[in-house]
Amino acid sequence: MSKKKLLFELQENESIEECLNRMKLQGYAPIRRTEKPIFQEVKKAGETIYEPIGRQIVFEAKLIE
Repeated sequence: MSKKKLLFELQENESIEECLNRMKLQGYAPIRRTEKPIFQEVKKAGETIYEPIGRQIVFEAKLIE
């Protein structure tokens, strides 16, 4: 039996549309999208600076009944 809710993470080199299609093929519909920044630690002149280098997109999806 399938889970009622699943998380789908946007894969590297995958468009949002491709991710939504992947969800649909597995029988799920998106209900929430969350984005988290990805930071890189950089040391400059003795200071530690966190620079954004990307973002992680995750869709929460529920089972289509």
